[in-house]
Amino acid sequence: MTRRDALVQVIDCLHAEIAALKANDTRALERATAAKLRHIEAVAACEGEALTDETRALAHEAQRLNETARIYVNLMAANVRRRLQSLAGTAVAPYRAGAYA
Repeated sequence: MTRRDALVQVIDCLHAEIAALKANDTRALERATAAKLRHIEAVAACEGEALTDETRALAHEAQRLNETARIYVNLMAANVRRRLQSLAGTAVAPYRAGAYA
């Protein structure tokens, strides 16, 4: 597999991860993440292959999608934390204008 092919597969897996996160589908997320990691290993195995403008663009696209997935995960974690705090009665009061003036 070439670096280009592996990067295309990583990008496809990142799209699948984001879709699974949006749908809250843990099984699909596990499958997409496992596949993504396999393809990342394939990219690493192509270390000696020269970088082209296309492979650089694909790598940047993969980084952008990975950042998008990270944001989704962080938002979901923050929502869970708020829910747990609310259930435990330890929720922090929401910000009120002038409350700290």
